[in-house]
Amino acid sequence: MKITKQERREAKGLFRACQVNGLLDETRVRRAVQAVLSQKPRGYLEILTQFARLVKLDQERRSARVESATVLSAAEQNEVLNSLGRKYGPGLNIAFAQKPELIGGLRISVGSDVYDGSVRGRLERLRESF
Repeated sequence: MKITKQERREAKGLFRACQVNGLLDETRVRRAVQAVLSQKPRGYLEILTQFARLVKLDQERRSARVESATVLSAAEQNEVLNSLGRKYGPGLNIAFAQKPELIGGLRISVGSDVYDGSVRGRLERLRESF
């Protein structure tokens, strides 16, 4: 399915209209999709496909996964939350996970950004340098 520039612009406009203070509003997204489906403008399937892609990218950009070798204390979790909040802004969904194979340290993934401060990551980088 090929999308035209006009359809891409309309999807982007819908996406911007669904944002409140830089964050995507779920009720506005639902209303926008319902409005497009009820009006059925020319190329509406391509518009909705592009719109869904933009929403998915925004959700991925707003989700973080923090992996640690041991369970983080509440104070450590708050420190990670605060530092990620300062860097990526409000509205970040953070999930904490324990992965003993990291040996030590943290591995943080936010969207396509990956910060690997784990002992395992350091050992792998050292192995690759030889």
